[in-house]
Amino acid sequence: MHNYFDTYVVVVALLLVGAGIVGGALTANRMLRPHRPTAEKLTTYECGVDPVGEGWAHSYVRYYVFAYLYVVFAVDAVFLFPWATVFSDPGYGATTLGEMFVFLAFLAVGLAYAGKKGVLSWV
Repeated sequence: MHNYFDTYVVVVALLLVGAGIVGGALTANRMLRPHRPTAEKLTTYECGVDPVGEGWAHSYVRYYVFAYLYVVFAVDAVFLFPWATVFSDPGYGATTLGEMFVFLAFLAVGLAYAGKKGVLSWV
């Protein structure tokens, strides 16, 4: 009979082998690569344009809200597809339909709020 913790020996051995391979590859890379740093090589690269000004860039909060809205509607799609498959099963019709209308009402309220705040205007 085996001890419970004996099964973890394989996992620890694989982790050590993996860490050894990664560490060996990084060490070999450091030893074999050319290392000739210059001031030009150490400057920030901005798509071929010489960097001007400070390193901080200003971005609009609106872009984060767009990403948030995308996530909301992606989650909506994740819940709608399984709902469509369960809805066709006998015995789930009215309950499933009611639950989905509640879910869609929450999404509609969120979309109306975003529209009221002017987030959906692209100007």
